[in-house]
Amino acid sequence: MTNGKSIGDTLLRVDDVSVSFGAVAALTDVSFEIREREILAIIGPNGAGKTTMLNVLNGVYQPDHGTMTFNDRTYTRMRPSEAAEHGIARTFQNVALFRGMTTLDNIFTGRTLKMKSNLFMQAIYWGPAQKVEREHRQAVERIIDFLEIEEIRKVPVGRLPYGLQKRVELGRALAAEPKLLLLDEPMAGMNLEEKEDMCRFILDVNEEFGTTIALIEHDMGVVMDISDRVVVLDYGRKIADGHPDVVRQDSAVIDAYLGVAHDAA
Repeated sequence: MTNGKSIGDTLLRVDDVSVSFGAVAALTDVSFEIREREILAIIGPNGAGKTTMLNVLNGVYQPDHGTMTFNDRTYTRMRPSEAAEHGIARTFQNVALFRGMTTLDNIFTGRTLKMKSNLFMQAIYWGPAQKVEREHRQAVERIIDFLEIEEIRKVPVGRLPYGLQKRVELGRALAAEPKLLLLDEPMAGMNLEEKEDMCRFILDVNEEFGTTIALIEHDMGVVMDISDRVVVLDYGRKIADGHPDVVRQDSAVIDAYLGVAHDAA
């Protein structure tokens, strides 16, 4: 139990994962676990391998060696479509939305894997297909209400300020009802108010939906405030893993990442 929250068993385990791009080793023998209902922060200096690690977890990159065990199934290779089917959703460092589509339609695309009705029924929009679409629209509307973006539901996302675009992208990921939500720098480029809002929504997703979250974040104040546990990478290797208060006192982390900012804290 962390901060009064019940942390469950291991949901995903990474064992000795290595990734290289030519002669450059992006990850070297990295191992860690993500537990049910926890918020895990992955931190480290630029070039530490953080985004590469997320890309491995959702199948964008295939490791040179090592395995991932998710929901008690072990994989050496996993395609992004398989990761999505198994319950892993992802947001990106740079917003990846359909800019000409509305907020509602962008979030609705996150329901694609949940739509199981017969293709012919969908084509003629009759019978069960109508019922299925109503159910999916209700799910999307609940997410819109949850994220407090009702006023922009019919606005093309290309017209929205950056902070709201990041919130829409979070909504699209939530529409897939993931067991594990991967967030790549969800607060990047935001002002203080936008960061506070995003922190609140991440905590609410974790608490109300019970969603397990792994995030990359450079803002150490955010990491220390919302994380249950922190994994630190440096030059593609794991150098620390533990509670935020313990990690921030680790001499290897201070040398690699926190430095003077830690000394002043």
